[in-house]
Amino acid sequence: MKIMVLSSYAPTLFLFREDMMNAMLENGHQVIAAAPEPEEEWESKFKKRNIKYVSIKGIERTGANPIKDIKGFFSILKAIKREKPDKIIAYQAKTIAYGCIAAKILNVNEIYALMGGLGSIIRNKNKKSLARNILKAEYKIAFKSCNKVFFQNKDDCNEAVGTGLIKNEKIVMINGSGVNLEKFTKKQIPAKPVFLFIGRILKDKGVIEYIKAAETVKERYPEARIQILGSFDTNPTAIKEEYIYKYVNEGLIEYLGSTNDVRPYLEKCQVFVLPSYHEGTSKSMLEAMATGRPIITTDAPGCREPVINEGNGFLVPVSNVEKLAEKMIWMIEHQDKVEEMGRESLKICREKYDVKKVNDVILKTMDLKKVRKNQNVI
Repeated sequence: MKIMVLSSYAPTLFLFREDMMNAMLENGHQVIAAAPEPEEEWESKFKKRNIKYVSIKGIERTGANPIKDIKGFFSILKAIKREKPDKIIAYQAKTIAYGCIAAKILNVNEIYALMGGLGSIIRNKNKKSLARNILKAEYKIAFKSCNKVFFQNKDDCNEAVGTGLIKNEKIVMINGSGVNLEKFTKKQIPAKPVFLFIGRILKDKGVIEYIKAAETVKERYPEARIQILGSFDTNPTAIKEEYIYKYVNEGLIEYLGSTNDVRPYLEKCQVFVLPSYHEGTSKSMLEAMATGRPIITTDAPGCREPVINEGNGFLVPVSNVEKLAEKMIWMIEHQDKVEEMGRESLKICREKYDVKKVNDVILKTMDLKKVRKNQNVI
């Protein structure tokens, strides 16, 4: 079988879907990765993994230019027509919307979508929002084109069904993207209090609340280190660099930049913090759990699922700076519990979020059985 994996951003396709694509390769199928970034930049990187890479020019992950979106749609259409995949799986908003529709037009045998999360546009309750209404209409057509759609949490699933985007029988639930437990392993927790946020620097990720909570924590415990690891973004809820560096210069937080390997940073932290407003299921959170870190996150879609409150961490209300700071201080004052909660995180990961278990569900749903020893040639 020839499988095309569509994404609106090559770096996340390369890093976050590697295990899924490897599972397809190991079962003897050919994989084609498609994203907007240039082939000269990404072709060789994917080739090393025995994956063909094609560029679908024109798709802008966060852009709202209809002319560019139309060009992007035709670029996807052209790539599918040229590569002739047997099956397509798309993830991220624009490639789900345009990719699934394009695949249906070209009579691709089987079409699947992988929802990382409904996102801020769909969760915007303003019924007059043009962007929301357009995306809802696109999702509805795209989901209708799909054989199955993978959802990562019940909240997104219920929202999609409740607003008429999809019928329940098309939904397959998976436990996030999973985490590679051979790559992310238990690490000793350091003695000093270090809190780490990993993610894009967006308002919707709770970055502002995290910084405000840091002010309270540092007043009581100046030695505590409050760290941010992640990239600045063009998303509508993106936070400007100058806002972050203002607090870096004041010594309140540490900005660590961005990275393709979060493991060294996880190893140096005590507690992982994600005050997000909503997620699909946070991959960074699962990676932190796999290294044996306790979690402080919000009682929100895609955040609450991996956390047992007072078990492997704490759930706090969305946008509640006071409660967030309270739980961060609790971690500092109960060092004996940090290790215990970290062990519980790892246990949950092994039982529920092992990437092999997640990929088994995806491959079984897509009927990608093991056909022969992997001898794929690209």
